[in-house]
Amino acid sequence: MFSLNSGSESARSEESGGHESTMNEQRRRKPTVSRALRRIVQVGLSLILLWVGAVFWLGLLYWAVPPVSTLMIGRWATLRPVERDFVALDEISAYLPLAVMTSEDSRFCDHTGVDWDALRDVVEAADEDGPARGASTIPMQTAKNLFLWNGRSYLRKGLELPVALYLDLIWSKRHMMQTYLNIAEWGEGVFGAEAAARRYFGKPARDLTRREAALMAAALPNPRIRNPGRPSSRHGRMASRIMARMASAAPFSDCLKG
Repeated sequence: MFSLNSGSESARSEESGGHESTMNEQRRRKPTVSRALRRIVQVGLSLILLWVGAVFWLGLLYWAVPPVSTLMIGRWATLRPVERDFVALDEISAYLPLAVMTSEDSRFCDHTGVDWDALRDVVEAADEDGPARGASTIPMQTAKNLFLWNGRSYLRKGLELPVALYLDLIWSKRHMMQTYLNIAEWGEGVFGAEAAARRYFGKPARDLTRREAALMAAALPNPRIRNPGRPSSRHGRMASRIMARMASAAPFSDCLKG
């Protein structure tokens, strides 16, 4: 009897000991998981603050130095060529900013970086793929090119908004247009109006005709497919529509005057 009870007590003792060991192991794991989560959150917050600081200071710096887009940086990082010659707005044909405004952002001179009415309309009509390009203003596209990435998503669109408002606050409309026309992509590795004008028309941007400017503006929504120098029939029709609207848009471009 004594031996049987001893065996039973020993078994209970071993079972209790195993249970306590498991609980102790779980207790040790919890602080480890907690520390890992805290570390991830800290790293994430640090990256966000670093990005915010970069946007703040680069926004100010790009008043004085030629801006560089994330696409350019990506190409340089992968050893791919970049064609870009920065030029002042005065060295670009007046037809081009007018054509771009007509095509991309007709209320450019009126809004403060975001066209809230257009954005609301597009978001309400958006499908599951995210908001369409029609919601983008020139400041939003500039913000995307300088600090974000390509692709349609609500995350990127949400990040565009505060950056666009900030850039529109610290820059003049004229400087905004100058920056956009110098970083916009016009083909594989071709950035800015000067490089595009020389690539597609064999001339500097200041000599672009009304038709050529409209062809370049019509290429912006899909610059790697639409070739301003060899436009498709659809591309040509789009350019013709832009040209037809440019005359009536001219009175609303006063913010571009020096």
